[in-house]
Amino acid sequence: MPFPLTLTGRRAGAAVLSAAALLATSAACGDDGRDSAASETGLTVLAASSLTDVFATAGAAYEKEHPGTKVTFSFAGSQELAAQVGQGAPADALVTADTRTMDGLTADTGKPVVVAKNRLVIATGEGNPEKVQSLTDLADPALKVVLAAPEVPVGRYGKEILDARRIDVKPVSQEPNVRAVLSKVALGEADAGLVYRTDAATATDKVDAIDIPDAQNAIASYPAATLKSSGNIEAAAAFVSWLSMPEAQKILQAAGFQKP
Repeated sequence: MPFPLTLTGRRAGAAVLSAAALLATSAACGDDGRDSAASETGLTVLAASSLTDVFATAGAAYEKEHPGTKVTFSFAGSQELAAQVGQGAPADALVTADTRTMDGLTADTGKPVVVAKNRLVIATGEGNPEKVQSLTDLADPALKVVLAAPEVPVGRYGKEILDARRIDVKPVSQEPNVRAVLSKVALGEADAGLVYRTDAATATDKVDAIDIPDAQNAIASYPAATLKSSGNIEAAAAFVSWLSMPEAQKILQAAGFQKP
């Protein structure tokens, strides 16, 4: 009469180890056998160039608060971001440096909410070698002034405040975003330019910031909204909502942005 097959000694030990390994693998992959990394939520946020530095900090803080969420930012001038949205660029949320651009995208976005405000300054080379003191100085034909293009929010704000005081400035170039203006001044390719206060604050070792009086200045508003084409609309809405919460506001205001 044949005896039933049994596992003994090393064979039994190997079987136990093999079963344990299978259980560990199953636990790591989750109940459905998929790798836990596959459950990570990825968010792509299109954001105005002037948010480049502060959103690096904000994004890290958000990911720490929301384990399993990875936020990737794509920075450009607001008008470029609007064009990307219109062309169907894959993204989940949008933050512009003006309400006008956002208002032109109502068919593509959820309801926007203003999360920060900003104001303009005159950026000059370190030490202000040309002794620029006010907006009227920018009309000096001997001064190399660089501005953002008028279709860029900071360029439009700049044009508005110059036109209001009838100051005729002939820029040596018109740039596609505020960071390009800042770069021209920081590199000595221009004597002065109009940028946001927060951008000048990122390059204090290379530029000086000349304040513009409130009565002569413009206030920039930064609205944020989800994109209707997002594949992660709930996660996108959570991020947009977080931007108005105390921790995000603390980060924005520490970088020089004003309260919404």
